[in-house]
Amino acid sequence: MENKETFNLIANEYEKYRPTYPEEMYNDIFDYSNVVKEDKILEIGCGTGQATGGLVDRNYKNITCIEYGDRLAQFTSEKFKSYDSIEVINTSFEEWNGEGAPFKLAVSGTAFHFIEPKFGYRKVWDLLEDSGSIAFFWTIHVPMFNEVHNEIRSHYRELAPHLDDSKFQTPEETINDRRLITEETGIFTNIIVKEYSRILTYSSSDYISLLNTNSKHRQLPEVQKDILLNKIKQSIDKSGGSINKDHRVALFLGKKVT
Repeated sequence: MENKETFNLIANEYEKYRPTYPEEMYNDIFDYSNVVKEDKILEIGCGTGQATGGLVDRNYKNITCIEYGDRLAQFTSEKFKSYDSIEVINTSFEEWNGEGAPFKLAVSGTAFHFIEPKFGYRKVWDLLEDSGSIAFFWTIHVPMFNEVHNEIRSHYRELAPHLDDSKFQTPEETINDRRLITEETGIFTNIIVKEYSRILTYSSSDYISLLNTNSKHRQLPEVQKDILLNKIKQSIDKSGGSINKDHRVALFLGKKVT
């Protein structure tokens, strides 16, 4: 399975276990973009509509959602079926014809990295009004190094060494790379990056369910994945039954260059 397809089979689990985006992030998006309630918003890769819900909660409902996964698109369409102004289109962003353009704002939550940057940013630029803005945001993995996390890391080293997060880019490197990608397009300006962080506590069962919505975990062979997740659960239960996770989100804002 390609990464962008891995969530399609677990729409309900994704909706239940993935943390929502921070409230203050939406305030920053709308303060930056000057979008009014009637303006058209494009959402790229809406998934189960978590970010869509953040827009709707603030009474921004003129939204066109593009979602590659058919089950995810159906889930989000059903979720917002009472809003005539929200349209969910089941297609890839690459193949979508851009119907409804121009848009005042383009948003994408933990999805835009699936699109080749030179193509993706240029297509968004073409779809935006001259005064349009982008607001792309990602959940950023932050390694933790206390006793339980170190023990869990030993299970990864044994069973899935490519998922040993001590070998990953640092959060700062990941965020800087995306900033550079955005800046180097040359077609968006006034790039601003904001970060939001909170510590979330999970029971052992909920943490395993959260990991089971992660694309890299879902790509593991089933037996290997089950052994790994069982060992992780045992480590959390042994340490008291709950685990903390630093949930960080990075927001990248930009204005269309005209």
